[in-house]
Amino acid sequence: MKQLVIIPFLFFIIFSSYTQNDRESKDSLIHIAVIKKIDNYYELYRFFERGRFDSEEIDLLFKESRKNNYKLGEVYAYNLLGRSFRNNSFFDKSIENHLKALELARKINNVNAEIVTLNQIGVVYRRQDKVRSALNYHQMALELADKIERPDIDTKISISISNNSIGNIYLALKQYQLALEKFKKSILIQSRTGDKRGLAINHQNIGFAFKNLGDIDAALEHYQKSLAYNLEIKSDLGKVICHKSIGDVLLMQGKYEEAYNYVNEVVPVSEEIGNQYYTSEIFATLGYIQLKLDSLGKAKVNLEKALEIAKKHEIPSGINKSNLYLSEFYEEKGDFKKAYNFYKKAIEGERKTFNDKNISYVNNLINKYDNEVSRNKIKSLAKENEIAKLKLLRNRNVLIIALVSIALLGVLLYSMYRQRLLNNDKKILKLEQEALRIQMNPHFVFNALNSIKLYVINNEQKNAVHYLNKFSKLIRSILESSSVKEVTLSEELKTMNLYMSIENIRFSNEINYIEKVDPSVNIERIKIPPLILQPFLENSIWHGLSSKKGEKEVSLSVSKISDEFIQIDIVDNGIGRDAALKIRNNKSLNRKSIGIDLTKERLQNFANEYKNNFSLEYSDVIDENGNKRGTKVSLKIPII
Repeated sequence: MKQLVIIPFLFFIIFSSYTQNDRESKDSLIHIAVIKKIDNYYELYRFFERGRFDSEEIDLLFKESRKNNYKLGEVYAYNLLGRSFRNNSFFDKSIENHLKALELARKINNVNAEIVTLNQIGVVYRRQDKVRSALNYHQMALELADKIERPDIDTKISISISNNSIGNIYLALKQYQLALEKFKKSILIQSRTGDKRGLAINHQNIGFAFKNLGDIDAALEHYQKSLAYNLEIKSDLGKVICHKSIGDVLLMQGKYEEAYNYVNEVVPVSEEIGNQYYTSEIFATLGYIQLKLDSLGKAKVNLEKALEIAKKHEIPSGINKSNLYLSEFYEEKGDFKKAYNFYKKAIEGERKTFNDKNISYVNNLINKYDNEVSRNKIKSLAKENEIAKLKLLRNRNVLIIALVSIALLGVLLYSMYRQRLLNNDKKILKLEQEALRIQMNPHFVFNALNSIKLYVINNEQKNAVHYLNKFSKLIRSILESSSVKEVTLSEELKTMNLYMSIENIRFSNEINYIEKVDPSVNIERIKIPPLILQPFLENSIWHGLSSKKGEKEVSLSVSKISDEFIQIDIVDNGIGRDAALKIRNNKSLNRKSIGIDLTKERLQNFANEYKNNFSLEYSDVIDENGNKRGTKVSLKIPII
């Protein structure tokens, strides 16, 4: 009897000693990392051997990093805290900490940390079914990673994570073929880099896509591969997810007892991990299996527990699934009124989250956009190649004709050379304009479609149709204007009005755009280069107003200052040029509009046909207290 008492006591002492030694080891690693000041985020991740941090260890990492001015350590600690909150379904707190990590990563200009953090934020938004925000952050991570000329293995793994997450977004939108394309890109990188955790996640996602496409055998095959990888890397959470997924497939095959064994095995593991998202999923699936096994009492308990967890932690997909299963439960019980009420809640929740028809429509537009981007890149490269050839040809002709002119002193040959040189210059300018149009379309179109997509997701059909009409008119106007050398001032103002309307969607229509035209200016007869005002308006929005809080306003005024000139003033009440420059210098991912230098060249080419030249001036808007309260751009254009 004494031996029975002593054994648990000894076990407790050994376990306590092991836990204490593990904590001391982790604390020691934290002190070493802070002293060494490891400057690569991925190396820091490997240094801690992917170990889990408890709250005390995260606090120690914060304390030591701040004490030693180790900013990357702070970024890592913020991300650890954000991930911890995410795993426990405290999504708002998770976003808050990841955003602090992102701000600090950008401040110290650590691109690797920024890419990882952007992906982390995207995952949190995806868990909340906030599709647009998730897509934006993963897209930013991809764009940042693509700028690295020679990506290392760690960067490639981050790219695979971005592709995997975007694939998960497509799963949420029920675009399973698009999702599979993303997963295949991701799994190719993971196979090359030996990323077993990534392979486990991707096989799980591919299995889910095949399950919804009706290929049950393929789904089960990939779920089993995912489980094998998770067991190899000893991931309890991965085991929970795989057992739940395999249980779903067995349910579809009518193998209820086998499904029950798979799911019931991981219930205590899921509760111990504390990830409320998957705990809700586990209880919902377990309750539904028990319903199929006619264990109605146990089924009700587990389904209600799943619904309670999903509601408490605001998990829309979990709420919808639990309501749907409870509807079937009450139908089985013969209580059709309750069955109808739960079914109605499930359908309303599903409609609130997704509108299949509209989502599919917008995603088709985005898919077409992706194809257009690829084609435009090819066209852009072809145009640039042709420009280079023309420039080489021009330089060669300059040398040949110069030698011939000196030898023969032939005025005729010189005139022919001059004419030929001018023709080449015009061709180069035209090609530059076409290349410029191709470069402008993809980023702007993608953002515009994403903004319109939000109205569709929120079922705001009138707003979606209204802005889709404006968007189509703008694209048509840009394409028509890009093929001509000059347009009327009236046409340019209409195009800018459409452009501002579309850009304003991303600011929740907070920007007040004002146009003022002097009655003495005949805007139907005055000609200017097409799209010449767009870069100045874009600078006002993204450098002046995007970081400003409160009232936002951009005004465009046209006045006749003499018989020979008109003046166009673009004024914003933004943060001013100095503040905008500081923000732009601190950012590692800068938004670029049509280049101002190229715009000046286009204006110079336009003014060459007039007797007077153009002028461009920037000035600060000063308030009554002498403070800078915005920026003014004054463009003087000749009309005679």
